[in-house]
Amino acid sequence: MKHLRVLILPLLWVALSLPASAEKLSLNKISAYLNKFTTAKGGFTQINGDGSISTGMIYIKRPGRIRFEYNPPDKSVVMAGGNTVAIFDGKSNQPPEQYPLKRTPLSIILQKNVNLATAKMVVGHTSDGKSTTVIAQDPKHPEYGKIRMLFTANPVELRQWVIVNDTGGETTLILNEMAKGMGLPARLFSIDQEAQSRGFSR
Repeated sequence: MKHLRVLILPLLWVALSLPASAEKLSLNKISAYLNKFTTAKGGFTQINGDGSISTGMIYIKRPGRIRFEYNPPDKSVVMAGGNTVAIFDGKSNQPPEQYPLKRTPLSIILQKNVNLATAKMVVGHTSDGKSTTVIAQDPKHPEYGKIRMLFTANPVELRQWVIVNDTGGETTLILNEMAKGMGLPARLFSIDQEAQSRGFSR
């Protein structure tokens, strides 16, 4: 349960196989990429705060919806829909923990119109010659934590992110190759339907 909570509420920064060189992406270009990013699905590898590793499938439907399904034997699901995040712990018979989406750093990339140029939203914007890293936070509520995103260029792609909570705890999510632009059923992001399928009433 601990590693699921850290994913949403906020250590390792894992090196990827990246191009030999790449331009530093501007905040406007990254914002444009995220705003065109409507639906996607693919595998992920999650490095938890205790050093353990989890894998699974991620589904994204912007704005406001995301779903993490963990591979067996873990039956856990973390999802956001209806402005709420729900954590279904596969090892628990308790109803899901729920939080307002706006209190998590993921809300930054799931909002309808992403504008990283907003004053004080971006607190870090660097390039190592292979990729561009952007650290963003809610400028009105920095206490909600930060999200550190790594992008590659040509074409622009989001490769991984790190959720950093208010105490500095980190959880890394590395994205596999993502398929984009497909239709995704609404049930994937329905907290009510997920709860009912597990025998809970919201």
